[in-house]
Amino acid sequence: MKTIDEDIKNGQFKQCYLLYGEEAYLKGQYRDRLVRAATADGDPMNFSSYSGKQINPAELVDLAETLPFFAERRVILVQDSGFFKSSCETIADYLPQANASTCFIFVESEVDKRTKAYKAVQKAGAAVEFKTQKEAVLTRWVLGRIGKDKKRITKEAMQLFLDRTGTDMGNIDRELEKLLCYTLDRDAIEAADVKDIVTERPENRIFEMVDAVSMHNQKKALELYYDLLTLKEAPMRILYLIARQLRILCEVKELSSKGYGSRDMAGRIGIPEFAVRKNAGQARGFSREWLIAALKDAAEAEEAVKNGLMNDKIAVELLLVRCSGNAE
Repeated sequence: MKTIDEDIKNGQFKQCYLLYGEEAYLKGQYRDRLVRAATADGDPMNFSSYSGKQINPAELVDLAETLPFFAERRVILVQDSGFFKSSCETIADYLPQANASTCFIFVESEVDKRTKAYKAVQKAGAAVEFKTQKEAVLTRWVLGRIGKDKKRITKEAMQLFLDRTGTDMGNIDRELEKLLCYTLDRDAIEAADVKDIVTERPENRIFEMVDAVSMHNQKKALELYYDLLTLKEAPMRILYLIARQLRILCEVKELSSKGYGSRDMAGRIGIPEFAVRKNAGQARGFSREWLIAALKDAAEAEEAVKNGLMNDKIAVELLLVRCSGNAE
């Protein structure tokens, strides 16, 4: 990201950029900044945008070879092309000898760093990965946004806010805007405000559901499941989230037994450090053997649905009944 910041600041742009990674909000922000900086305002003659897997790479090459019209450069934005997942030879061969007055901006969800196309971007320009941001970075970002509105937030409220929103910066942005509007006439944001206005992710209800399972509270587990169905969550999506939560608990339990700290576990599992601490507490309610057996049950439930042997809603319901009756 520093590379892009410096290029924008200096007004010196590389032949091509590849923006990729799971943090969609940040990726979109840098895409827009690059496009604005590299093109003259309102210049449709020298800016072209393409999106989707059906893009013809030969057409891009032809356009790139066309000199800009009364401008310093031609900018071509290409999004979700798949060129860097299963390498596009046409683009890979062209980039090292691309027209000097053309700047490519590729924005991709999936990238294979072994492909010829990826390596071509690295040589001719810059490949920048946008990873899920760490808790400390997200906290500073939220505090900065709140500070601009001349507000402050309690530590409890901040932790609850991130717990409800997760690490997706796009979701954080939307929920923070709601929270700031809700507390418009006050200079302090309390935990009660977060509870009142910030939408809980389905993952949070899944966590509560697994908690209920650990306490053999079958009624509570099923109530939470029916709540999710009422909120239009698909049963197979719920099943996926249950399996994901069980997998996280299994990994936390395994790494904890080997002496790993919460920071190291966060990096290995791919969840924020505060989530590791929360999951470590929940993991104590289960044995490793039970978690493995429950994961197997979840896999069998998924297979039964996919093979048409069972209705998806009933499959998840039976899984919860079975697990809440056998939790250890």
